[in-house]
Amino acid sequence: MALNPTHEMHKRRFGRNLGVALLLGAFVALVFALTVVKVTRGDPMQGYDHVVQPEAVPGATAPAEGGTP
Repeated sequence: MALNPTHEMHKRRFGRNLGVALLLGAFVALVFALTVVKVTRGDPMQGYDHVVQPEAVPGATAPAEGGTP
């Protein structure tokens, strides 16, 4: 049983798949590069824990230690 020659449709599909794969790889590389830059800069990263953070409120000052707000 002989193998069928590649149809023209398969060649076009391969070209599109290759283009999508390259774009996906470029996107992954961009996200990785941005992550590496953010981590190596050493900026403090704060997560959002649903609590008001005085340093994040413009014009507000933090309450004194041990005092009432």
